[in-house]
Amino acid sequence: MKYMNRLFLIFLLILICYPSFGQKPRARDLGIPLEGKTGELNAITDVKGIEVGHTTLISGEGELVVGEGPVRTGVTAIFPRGKTYDPVFAGWYSLNGNGEMTGTTWVEESGFLEGPIAITNTHSVGVVRDAVVEWQFKNKHFDPLPDELDIFWSLPVVAETYDGDLNDINGFHVKKEHVFSALDNAQAGPVEEGNVGGGTGMICHEFKGGIGTSSREVVINNTMYTLGVIVQANYGTRKTLTIAGVPLGKEISDRQIQCDPLKRLEERGSIIVIVATDAPLLPHQLKRLTRRVPIGISRLGGYGGNDSGDIFIAFSTANEGAAHRVNNQQVNMLPNDKISPLFEAVAQATEESILNALVAAETMVGKNNTTVYELPENEVVDILKKYGRIKK
Repeated sequence: MKYMNRLFLIFLLILICYPSFGQKPRARDLGIPLEGKTGELNAITDVKGIEVGHTTLISGEGELVVGEGPVRTGVTAIFPRGKTYDPVFAGWYSLNGNGEMTGTTWVEESGFLEGPIAITNTHSVGVVRDAVVEWQFKNKHFDPLPDELDIFWSLPVVAETYDGDLNDINGFHVKKEHVFSALDNAQAGPVEEGNVGGGTGMICHEFKGGIGTSSREVVINNTMYTLGVIVQANYGTRKTLTIAGVPLGKEISDRQIQCDPLKRLEERGSIIVIVATDAPLLPHQLKRLTRRVPIGISRLGGYGGNDSGDIFIAFSTANEGAAHRVNNQQVNMLPNDKISPLFEAVAQATEESILNALVAAETMVGKNNTTVYELPENEVVDILKKYGRIKK
């Protein structure tokens, strides 16, 4: 008994001294040099009120049987203000439009994001969109039109990237109940990364990709603001992969995708990026934030190829109640002359979010035994040391 108590005390001491014990490493844990001050969790949920939920679907192995599997897919949901209905100012931008993000024409027109954002695979956008509408109705996550309490309509934002290399994408395995689960289970706190949710079957720079997140804190006019990013990374080629300025993709010639049906010679796939901040920004300023997302992507070697869907949306959790249907509202806004630190934060957090997705993701075998390897972390560290980016 004394021996067991002693082991328990040692384990408790490890947890206290090393709170990340037992968790997957992240880019910073490897010593990769990254700029900017992160929030406490280094996640989009550092922006107060944001909740994230995943549903991950993994089943089957071997040869593809359409409708049966193998299944490597899922759904990720992001609530700007938790389960409370209060539309947020938003703006969006597409670097290359070979992809989909529903609801963005109304975001552009109205300036508001009126509910949760969901991310999934390309061929599940429809069912996810319909499920979000149903969830909002059942949970009264809307504001009825004045004097017409029975009127409800929604144009939810649902985005996608293609997971058909690993997943039975034409088997349509994402169902309404999976979307409901991601929405119902969304919560604040640490965000699971890698092979989860909508990112389950994704590939990034010919390594295993998926979900990644990061955050930055900036001071403007003596006030601390938080900016967070979450990505679903499914883009890029090996030859262009760059980390900390090092041509890492050219240094790692092995671990190529096995049974690669696309035989990637140029950039394919897509990346969805969601930017959130508590800084008081209006829609035109939030669109300006989304236009800085490609800077972070380019630091890692992404360039928005013809076959890539690179679509981004940003929202601000400031100005609560601004979407009131009847009463005039007074809103707060940062001056444009003070917004540049947020531009820098977007680029930094986007870069780190993608890196976190790569570091967290694990080797996956999918349909027809297609194998996508995880980023070899030890080898990455050795290469960065060789180039002097990490001290030996």
